[in-house]
Amino acid sequence: MKELQPLNQNVILDITESNQEKRTASGIIIPDSAKEKPKTAPVTWMGVIENAEIKPGDTVMFKPFSGTEIDFEGKKYLILPYADVLAKIVETEEI
Repeated sequence: MKELQPLNQNVILDITESNQEKRTASGIIIPDSAKEKPKTAPVTWMGVIENAEIKPGDTVMFKPFSGTEIDFEGKKYLILPYADVLAKIVETEEI
């Protein structure tokens, strides 16, 4: 089994999309070229980062148009600098 190991304080996010057709409420199919790119994704791997506030498995929000998209073993990943991670998404209970 192969594994990506990010270097230089980079983070790898899994941006693999489902292959289901996207449709509007009225049934119009949305082509891939018109789909909005995701702004959140789960962290898959991380380089060595001191005092990192995220870990693999966390879902994060990142800067649009950031990083480099790659295909690796049939999945799509985004490699981006740790500094381009904007927020960690956490589940909280309602009051």
